Amino acid sequence: MYEHIEYDVTDPVATITLNRPDALNAWTPKMGREVDDALGRAEADRRVVGIVVTGAGRAFCAGADMNALDDLSAGGSDASIAADGSGADGSDDAVEGEFTGRFPYLMTIDKPIIAAVNGAVAGMAYPFSLCCDLRVGTPRSVFLTAFAQRGLIAEWGLSFLLPRLVGPAVALDLLMSSRRVEGEEARSLGLLNELVEPDELLAWCGDYITTLAQRCSPASIAVMKRQVYSELHVGLGDAERRAGELMQESFGRPDFREGVRSFMDKRDPDFARIGRD
Repeated sequence: MYEHIEYDVTDPVATITLNRPDALNAWTPKMGREVDDALGRAEADRRVVGIVVTGAGRAFCAGADMNALDDLSAGGSDASIAADGSGADGSDDAVEGEFTGRFPYLMTIDKPIIAAVNGAVAGMAYPFSLCCDLRVGTPRSVFLTAFAQRGLIAEWGLSFLLPRLVGPAVALDLLMSSRRVEGEEARSLGLLNELVEPDELLAWCGDYITTLAQRCSPASIAVMKRQVYSELHVGLGDAERRAGELMQESFGRPDFREGVRSFMDKRDPDFARIGRD
């Protein structure tokens, strides 16, 4: 049924696997639609108490597919990654305001979502993972914002989400430098809730959800999840809408073209400096 993901249910766990391993599970519009569909199926399935999202192969998700960004940076018309319209459509009364964005709608799903971070998380996969309820990783997990290296900005509400996890100063460091944050540091900063060995990752996540199924009320979990997010994320909608405007502006700047081109050429980028002098 799916081309870019795999979907499996083993009571009480639904597992969604981003499945483009040769491309480090780079995000495509088709992948986005398939993830949305699978999340909807999992939410509707009474067998499912919790959802695990992971990646096939070496990466969780390397961000937007670079071929699409290369076309866009060269003046192409494919803006499907930037204007990916999948996600919540606002038709559900419970999904409104702050949570109608591309990834924040994950916060409205009544079942807990765990990102099993098996490898690299970069670009748009960063806000995707932060919109999951928990993140469990391994020493091989790597978080990389990448936007400054492509001449872009903090997209999909990341400028709201990241400071609330790690604080403003650390968030600015990670955004401005695009430096790699690996497993142990990611755990210490709060990007990861738990750190386990690679061969234990999916089992740990499955056991966590099984324990919830055995010990906790799914209805209570659903209510508490909504309580936490509705009371915490005031202003997220404005942050994400503003990020969309800024992202569109950045697509027209030379830094975007240079950021993508240098990546494709496997060389350091040559960005123009800014200043009054």
